[in-house]
Amino acid sequence: MSFLRDTRFWKIATQVIAVILAIIIVSILFVNVSRNLQRLGIQFGFDFLQQGASFDIGETSIDYQPTDDYSRALWVGLINTLRIAIAGIILTTIVGITAGIARLSDNWLVRNIALVYVEIIRNTPLLLQLLFWYSAVFLSFPNVSNRISIAGLIYLSQDGLEIIGFKFSPEFAALLIGLVIYTGSFIAEIVRAGIQSVSKGQWEAARSLGLKPGLTMRLIIFPQALRVIIPPLTSQYLNLTKNSSLAIAIGYPDIYFVASTTFNQTGKAVEVMLLIMLTYLTFSLTISLFMNLLNRTVQIKER
Repeated sequence: MSFLRDTRFWKIATQVIAVILAIIIVSILFVNVSRNLQRLGIQFGFDFLQQGASFDIGETSIDYQPTDDYSRALWVGLINTLRIAIAGIILTTIVGITAGIARLSDNWLVRNIALVYVEIIRNTPLLLQLLFWYSAVFLSFPNVSNRISIAGLIYLSQDGLEIIGFKFSPEFAALLIGLVIYTGSFIAEIVRAGIQSVSKGQWEAARSLGLKPGLTMRLIIFPQALRVIIPPLTSQYLNLTKNSSLAIAIGYPDIYFVASTTFNQTGKAVEVMLLIMLTYLTFSLTISLFMNLLNRTVQIKER
């Protein structure tokens, strides 16, 4: 019975037991759901996806008509979610890095402005911020004929935001700005902590070489700080993507918004919830995969 004392055996056995328990739990849940649906006279299936949606979607990136089926409507919501997630991740990275570096600025005013931004935004509920940007800001702008112009490049009105000819609805703009500013406040603290984790000797060595502070940050400090920044940064990207589901509060037709309408019309609660879960799970796993690959590239490789 020497194999019972082998740690390799117990590692494999533990994994096998965990997999078996997971299969048993999933099977029990599936059986219970199937029985409950049968008692209610509801048949499990995704045939409803081929039925006519019969509802309109206010903002679409692909051709869509109310006569299209539910699968087409869900694709519209999926693309709208991707638009918010991709744009949000890019912009919130810029905002977070800028605010994080500003938190360490030698300038008293810049440092304290960044501090006030971080403390106020991250301690205020995101839903409240989204409603503020939508109701108190965009809906308070003048109509299109009296729109506000900024440097002739940015135009603001009740119809939304226009930047260099690209137009965005007020729902999209409010959701994007709210998510970016909110998530950026958390990323700012992550960046600040990452920069402070780099040894002060690195700063001193850069000064002895005559490098300016900007070059020191860009070429020496920040690349080393990435090893600390990237893991928690991944969590913030995941939070931003999942928090985009709050779009339903301001009427932006993301995947959750469209799926909720689908559920209300078809009554297919289990099927619709499974689709939503798989959608956000796919988003999260994809983001995690790319960030883990990036994290490997910045780690110190020992010989």
